[in-house]
Amino acid sequence: MRRVWSAGLAGSVCAVLALGVASPAAATTGEGAADRPVKLGNVQRAIEALAKNAGVVGAIGEVYVDGKRVGHGSAGSRLLDGKGGRIPSNARYRIGSQTKVMTATVALQLVKEGKLGLDDKLSDVLPETAQQDLVDRADEITVRQLIQHTSGIPDFIASGKFDVYDFTTKYSLADLVKASRSVPRRGEVGEYLYSTTNYVLLSMIIERVTGHSRATEFARRLFIPLGMDDTYLATKIGDGIKGPHGHGYVPGSKGKPRDVDRLNPTSWGAEGAISTAHDISAFHRAFTQGKLLPANLQGVISGRPAPSAQQQAQQQAQRQRPPVLCGGKPELRPVAGSVPGAYTVTFTSPDGRLQFAVSTTLKIPNHDAMAAVGPDINKAAEAVFCRS
Repeated sequence: MRRVWSAGLAGSVCAVLALGVASPAAATTGEGAADRPVKLGNVQRAIEALAKNAGVVGAIGEVYVDGKRVGHGSAGSRLLDGKGGRIPSNARYRIGSQTKVMTATVALQLVKEGKLGLDDKLSDVLPETAQQDLVDRADEITVRQLIQHTSGIPDFIASGKFDVYDFTTKYSLADLVKASRSVPRRGEVGEYLYSTTNYVLLSMIIERVTGHSRATEFARRLFIPLGMDDTYLATKIGDGIKGPHGHGYVPGSKGKPRDVDRLNPTSWGAEGAISTAHDISAFHRAFTQGKLLPANLQGVISGRPAPSAQQQAQQQAQRQRPPVLCGGKPELRPVAGSVPGAYTVTFTSPDGRLQFAVSTTLKIPNHDAMAAVGPDINKAAEAVFCRS
């Protein structure tokens, strides 16, 4: 079983490559495509198999075809040790780095509106990054490079200065960027290096250009138009998840599981969206079908930068290959994300017709989830969609 093709683990947050989204597609799916039936396997059975993974507390998943829910499943439990009953399949959950695709989309909408340029220099858009020495080489880095993780800016998470369990300190976006300055640079400007700091800076740019908070712009541009009524950005210290939902856990220093239902969202800056299977499917469907951005701007996100020579050597040594779930029929493209206690994946077909949104709550460190849980999420997708 091949793993979800993604990049990078960064500190406590599993930073999954936001650029791995589906390539631009036309708004229509082709003559007769919407009328063709989609044969599905048993979703509940697939989720039950996923929940047997030793690192999973609870798992939920929903399948959408042309915007309609056609299957759902829930297994495991809301709380550790089988307590709390099952998680409703329509429960809210933290989507982690899937939030980055939303951030990039809003930034590119500003480009479309002429309020921002892809080749604008960071030092011009956010002068304080150069004036206060928050970012090295800010006068060379462009908005495009922030979106594509080719700025070379180190990841602030590697500084170790922020605690997601600290419910007394509110960090500003600038605090996170400043912390990245203490991390040695590992990449040149123009070279791919996954870094959450890029998306903290994009969040700052959105707020500077619009004069509104990122939460306000997300709601106005994405959540309200797409009917994502149960989605919001966590912004307050100690924000929990609204409504019935699953709890995730992280082993403490002595191995005792710690409930991470509450996290300080200001300590990671770019990962804060809380959504549902319905809502995240609606977003990826609209994005893939070109309803949020024209194809040329959509391609800025979906275009995968060429890996550096070092990355190519690492991939060759590990014999990594992009996944071909179901032998490519149907083709499924995953976007994943993680925060402590949670690992999520949304699979989407290139025409945007199909979505399979999966959320797992964990009892292992989330930076282990891609290897430990990812293959079983792939198996769930194959059990649902593969015809053979």
